Formats: sequence, C-alpha cells, structure tokens
Amino acid sequence: MSTKDYRSKRNFDKTGEPRGSSGRSSSKKPQFVIQKHDSSTLHYDFRIEADGVLKSWAVPKGPSTDPGEKRLAVPTEDHPLEYANFEGVIPEDEYGGGTVLVWDRGSYENVTEKDGEIQPIGKAIEAGHVLIDLRGEKIRGGYALHRTGSGDNARWLLIKMDDEHADARRNPVSTEQKSVKSDRTMKQVANDEGGNDE
Repeated sequence: MSTKDYRSKRNFDKTGEPRGSSGRSSSKKPQFVIQKHDSSTLHYDFRIEADGVLKSWAVPKGPSTDPGEKRLAVPTEDHPLEYANFEGVIPEDEYGGGTVLVWDRGSYENVTEKDGEIQPIGKAIEAGHVLIDLRGEKIRGGYALHRTGSGDNARWLLIKMDDEHADARRNPVSTEQKSVKSDRTMKQVANDEGGNDE
C-alpha cells in the first residue's frame, strides 16, 4: 500500500493537505477518521489505518447507525496517516477541491475472522470483507465493509452491525454537524480558511 497515487494528484505548493509519508504506524491502536467533504458533491470520506496508510472510501450519504441501511462506499486512493488530522479548504482548482471537516475520529479494532482467527486488516480489505469495531466520538460499535461484484463492477457497502450502538432512529449526519477537532461547522471552516470573519 502506497500514497504514490495520492501525491501524484496534488500540487503541495497550492494545497494545504499533508504530503505525508507511508509505511509507518501511528500508535498502538489503529485509527479511523470520517471527514465531511464538500467537493463537487457533498460526501463523507471514511478512512481506516491499514499497513501504514489510510485506506479510503467516499460514502455519499455518510455512515448510518441503522443496521437496515446499506451505504454505498466508493474506494479512493490511499491517503497518508497525517491526513486524519487535516481540516481546511482545498483550492477549487486542485484535485478534490472544497471544504474538509473532521466529522469523527477515534481508534478501531479489527474483528474480521477467518477460520476462527483474526485476519490481518490488509488481507481482509483485499478479500473484500472487513469487520471493525469503531471507538469514535459520534460513531461507535461494529461496522462491516463488504465488496460486491468484481473488476469494474465492484462496489463496496458500509453497514452498521446490529449491536448495542445500533439505533435506527438516530441520524448523526443530519443532527451532528460540527467538527470533533475544532467544534466548527463547514461554513466556519470555509470562512476561517478564506480569511473572513465569522
């Protein structure tokens, strides 16, 4: 896993995104981050640490706490671990331009089993079936990332597991708008980065 694709799509003289360095671990517990991204379309970037990078999926509707909801998750390029802390505005003429907010973050535990043993997270992703237990500030509990189809027809789904953190009535992407990093809204992040007063 490498951040070569990530770096090739960005001009770091123009964007404040971290250049990053792949191949290192951040801590004892692997991290996850969900970044709200107002680009050409509003979506949520779901990222989990795996083998020294952040494996990434764009989730158009954001994560759900309802086990009955299957959310489309479109794979994107691996991001450097430092990206988990990025919040700001990407210039419109740069790849992925728009406002980015750290919507949720925390650690996670890989609980993907195969033949009665925990499967390494990289192999689970490669196999197309991942089970993780998230310990975030807004999102907690078990989630599955499941790939359907193959090749150009491959699609991933992000699904909440039916556990004590499941709640079909809760809709955090609508009700919990602020950054867990800065307590700002998307508009405030955009204004701050643009040098405007709030």
